[in-house]
Amino acid sequence: MNYFDWQSHLTSVYATFPETTRKPVIGITGNYAEPDCKLGEGYYKSVLKAGGVPVIIPPLNDTDAIINTLEHLDGLLLSGGADFNPLYCGEEPVPGLGGINSERDLPELLITQLAYNRQIPILGICRGIQTLAMTLGGHVAQDIVLKDVKHSQDARRNEPTHSITVEPDSTLYNIYSLAQTPPQGRDTLYVNSFHHQAVDDPGDRFRVTARAKDGVIESIESSEFKSIMGVQWHPECLEDGLPLFQWLVRQAAHFRETCDLHQRILTLDTHCDTPMKFAAQTSNVFGSRDANTLVDLHKMTEGRQDATIMVAYLPQPKIGETFSSLVQSPFNPSPSTFHSPTEYADLIFDKIEEIVEHHKDYLSIARTPSDLYRDKRQGRKSIMLGIENGLALNGNLQTLRHFAQRGIVYMTLCHNGDNDICDSAKGCNTHGGVSLFGQQVIREMNRLGVMVDLSHANEKSFYDALDISEQPIVCSHSSCRALCDHPRNLTDQQMRDLAAAGGVMQVTLYPGFLKEESSKLKVQSSKPNEATVLDALQHLEHAIKVMGIDHVGIGTDFDGDGGIRGLADSSEMLNFTRLLLARRYSERDIQKIWGGNFLRVMAQVQASRT
Repeated sequence: MNYFDWQSHLTSVYATFPETTRKPVIGITGNYAEPDCKLGEGYYKSVLKAGGVPVIIPPLNDTDAIINTLEHLDGLLLSGGADFNPLYCGEEPVPGLGGINSERDLPELLITQLAYNRQIPILGICRGIQTLAMTLGGHVAQDIVLKDVKHSQDARRNEPTHSITVEPDSTLYNIYSLAQTPPQGRDTLYVNSFHHQAVDDPGDRFRVTARAKDGVIESIESSEFKSIMGVQWHPECLEDGLPLFQWLVRQAAHFRETCDLHQRILTLDTHCDTPMKFAAQTSNVFGSRDANTLVDLHKMTEGRQDATIMVAYLPQPKIGETFSSLVQSPFNPSPSTFHSPTEYADLIFDKIEEIVEHHKDYLSIARTPSDLYRDKRQGRKSIMLGIENGLALNGNLQTLRHFAQRGIVYMTLCHNGDNDICDSAKGCNTHGGVSLFGQQVIREMNRLGVMVDLSHANEKSFYDALDISEQPIVCSHSSCRALCDHPRNLTDQQMRDLAAAGGVMQVTLYPGFLKEESSKLKVQSSKPNEATVLDALQHLEHAIKVMGIDHVGIGTDFDGDGGIRGLADSSEMLNFTRLLLARRYSERDIQKIWGGNFLRVMAQVQASRT
């Protein structure tokens, strides 16, 4: 192309600019060969051909640079190259280890972990599959124990040299099925491989989806319903390698669509117990990414979550027990000091207010729906206050006004055991429903503009409260008994009656309320009875079928034993929205699910204050 051709081409670019659509931006980790950053052309040409915009990421060990890079990416491609230093696995090098590339190792481990935290789609190729395993809990063998297949053939890179068997229920299988005309199964692929380091244990966050004939792992994908995949071969060199890059670009487009949606809507989790994790001596609690909590500023930012309702949880004493015997307060330097239930709840709210003040540039306490929208416009996260267990009133109706003035938006009438307000789903029918004192409490809550929350209440208490309350009631963290027969869950008839009264039910993520016989398991577990994000979606869609889209939402119960594979903490909120979009829910309906319905009830209840 000569100068005049170039000028003509530039003119045509400007002429079509208004019609240009945004394409997904795919970051590709660059290889390093002293003193140059290098990259095989197959990677960026494949991304471009697949419909993405390739951007090369140099191997820089600079966290700020990595974080700022990720802010502009829709997808991440981990490229191939030299072996990892085995010291990152706590191992000494074996004789068969190849050349290592220390310039790349730490930057790629960092960018992979940070991209994973942000739900960014990832495709790892050759060294890239090993990067995924090393970063996210798997293990890499330094040297493959050869059996029947030579894994480092002397052949052109575009020539397939051995076969692999693909699991039929995998993303990889579906990718190559869709790539065929007409579509059909692809349980055998012919690939090229140039390696001797390989994943020998994918860890709990991945499952194996393809193996070579000698059992060497050739492909892994996320077991957490995320857009993450690794392959051992080099598809950028193969004639039929494009479908993998097209998959990455599609997932990147979905990721960007999800992020843009979260930018436009307000996302509210209506119940978390994170204050139980706060410690009095830590001034920066909630501001750091803490592995011991499921909700903090970092995770909320990664998951694009705007707000959460944090509750002051009070355990319910059994007959013969005292409240002080159950509580060793983490909010007071002297744990032996006795606190009444009211004092204990106040200590929790004091701690929340202290945390918010410490992070006031990024965090705010909101008391109304308009406060939440103001915070979102100003770029702050919001915390709302609630009480879990009316025991906090300590039998004194006047205390309710005190908590209303502190800004609580709801009070869960009871917890796991009957109290002086009502009978619990796990109680012994002390009052036969709501007590006389409980009737006064509900009417006073109506008068003060505090929502009545009936999660944990038994069925008789539920219907008593529905009759007594002049305002709609909520169930801040409950699920569907038709799908999981647990007394904490609502029957279909309860759900219908709740909706008829204008109330809302927020599906919770406690595993035992989602799937029968599902116990609280670590998020990395993969036992057959484990509840996952798909179970939560099933409960949500059942509730929508029974109640209608205007009466449902999400109350995670994070840090109160809530959290499931695929929606394990606040950083994974995006993953849930992505699955809703894949099910063709509209933006308006997703906004209702992510707090819009709950805020409608909150606004109505607060408007009734006298």
